[in-house]
Amino acid sequence: MTSHKIDPQNLPDVANGNEGKTLAAWVTNGLIVLGALIIAIGLMIPAFVLAWIGSGVIVVALAVGGALRALGHGQPLK
Repeated sequence: MTSHKIDPQNLPDVANGNEGKTLAAWVTNGLIVLGALIIAIGLMIPAFVLAWIGSGVIVVALAVGGALRALGHGQPLK
């Protein structure tokens, strides 16, 4: 096995202290999980209307996460 050396100027920037544990991240992930659960229930029953509703919840989750990040509740932009 060879050992690769990385020059200090080629190292990536240090990550922020919050490590993605922000309000925007938690809300987005929670809503995506909820949407996936609704989709799963809709496919098991089968009630495909529920599957489409779950897909809508996921789309709304992404919009809400983007809005929260824009309002300053997410990982800061560089």
